[in-house]
Amino acid sequence: MELIADNLNLIFVLALSGAFAGLIAGMFGIGGGVVIVPALYAVFRSFNIADDVAMKTAIATSLATIVVTSLRSSFAHYKRGAVDVRVLKNWIPWIIPGALLGAVLASYLPGQWLIIGFGIFVILIALQMGFGNSDWRIAEQMPRGFSKVLLAGFIGISSAMAGIGGGVVGVILMTLCGKPIHRAVGTAAGFGVAIGLPAALMFMVFGWQINGLVPFSIGFVNLPGFLAISVLTVALAPVGAGLAHSLSPIILRRMFAVLLVVTGLLMLRDGFTF
Repeated sequence: MELIADNLNLIFVLALSGAFAGLIAGMFGIGGGVVIVPALYAVFRSFNIADDVAMKTAIATSLATIVVTSLRSSFAHYKRGAVDVRVLKNWIPWIIPGALLGAVLASYLPGQWLIIGFGIFVILIALQMGFGNSDWRIAEQMPRGFSKVLLAGFIGISSAMAGIGGGVVGVILMTLCGKPIHRAVGTAAGFGVAIGLPAALMFMVFGWQINGLVPFSIGFVNLPGFLAISVLTVALAPVGAGLAHSLSPIILRRMFAVLLVVTGLLMLRDGFTF
C-alpha cells in the first residue's frame, strides 16, 4: 500500500493519458500506438525515468494494450463482415515471427535509436494521411509467395519496434493492393493480437532484470499504464468518434496529420538531444 501511495501521481497521470488516447483514437479512427507511445513516453520522463527505459516501457505497454483493443475492434468488424479471414490465415503465421524479432531488437537497441525511428515513422504516416490519395493502387490483389513473407515479416518487425498494432502499415498496404478501405481496416485490426501478444511477452522477458524500471512493471510492460489505457481507450473512443462526426473528413485527416507531425518533431528533438 505504501508503494501505491508513493506513486499515486504517476497512476493519476497514466489515467489521464489513457483518456486522451481514447478520445484521439475515436476522433481520428487510428491512434493506437501512434498516440499511446509518445503519451506514455512523456509521462514516464516527467517522473524522472531514464529516457532509454521510458521509451522501451512506452512501446511495450502500448503493445500490451493493443491486444485488448484489437480483439474488441476485430470482433466488431467481423460481425459487420469486414474481416478478410483468408488474409489473416495467410499473413499472421509470418507476422508473429516478425513481431518476436522486432521486440528482441527493440529491447537491445539504444533508446535514442527507437525515439528517432518513431519520430520519422509518425511523420511519414502524417504525410500519407495529409497528402495520400485513397485511390492509389500498386496491385489488384495481395502479394503472394516470397513477397508476402517479406511484407508480413516487415509489418511484424516495424510494428513491434514502434509499439503499434500493425493497423497503420496493414491498412496502407491493403488499400494499395485493391482492398476497400473498410475491409482493410477490419482485417488489419486482426493483426494487432498477432503482433501485440508475442511482442509484449518478449519485452517482459528482456526487461526483467533491467534496473530503474517504472514502478509496477513486469519487465518493460507497465501494469497501471496497461490497465488505464485499455479501459479508458475502450470507454472514451465512442466519445471521440462522436466529435469526429462534427468535422469534415478532409479537415479531420489534416488535423491528425498536423498532430502526428508535431509529435514526430518532438520525438526527433528528444532523440537528437538524448
